Amino acid sequence: MKQNHLLKNGNEITIVRLTVDQLDEILLLQRKVIGSLSTGSFLQPLMEEEYTYILNGKGLMIGAYYKEQLIAFRAMLEPELDEEHLGKDAGLPRDEWPLVLYSEISNVDPDFQGNGLQVLLGKVLMKEVDQERFRYICTTVAPFNIASLKDKFAHGMQIVELKVKYGNLLRYILMKDLTRSFEEQATSESHYVPMEDTVQQQRYLQEGWMGTGIDLAEGQWIVRFEK
Repeated sequence: MKQNHLLKNGNEITIVRLTVDQLDEILLLQRKVIGSLSTGSFLQPLMEEEYTYILNGKGLMIGAYYKEQLIAFRAMLEPELDEEHLGKDAGLPRDEWPLVLYSEISNVDPDFQGNGLQVLLGKVLMKEVDQERFRYICTTVAPFNIASLKDKFAHGMQIVELKVKYGNLLRYILMKDLTRSFEEQATSESHYVPMEDTVQQQRYLQEGWMGTGIDLAEGQWIVRFEK
């Protein structure tokens, strides 16, 4: 694949599928992004071995180039089928876990942020998924990681669970079914819950509601739930 796109600032970029040959460029960009982060930012960097795993066929990874320079990348991972599998958290039967890809890391060069690159790469990546092999996209996001939540909702993902993962970290589990649109099935009824109210959100999720968006109301973030 090779696609050219114009950014908001007028620069033309080229989006390509990344391979293990670009590993050094990927790690270099990740280091630059980490170096620019403020304290308390949410990026969970990947290790070299994790990138190698994805690039050697256990997932998908695309990158955006501007004048031969890698300025952004985004990855999806084909996960191991273990008890930490997000398909389990999302309520999928075990025989459907192999149909799940994880929406993994995305990095954008600080010099090119504000151009919608993360969302653009996400849309391109979704179209690259082999729907003969995969049906679901899953991911985890920390509550109050607003940028990441907005990104996931932009790609049609919904919150299907809110639970402690990875030891003691509270995480939203989000999922997208590539074969059907949630909007086509949703009722017109919706409820709004403060993001800080974990118990009430969990109650709605247990009753079959899904988190479909977030809003800022009177200085606090609220989550929209639909069924």
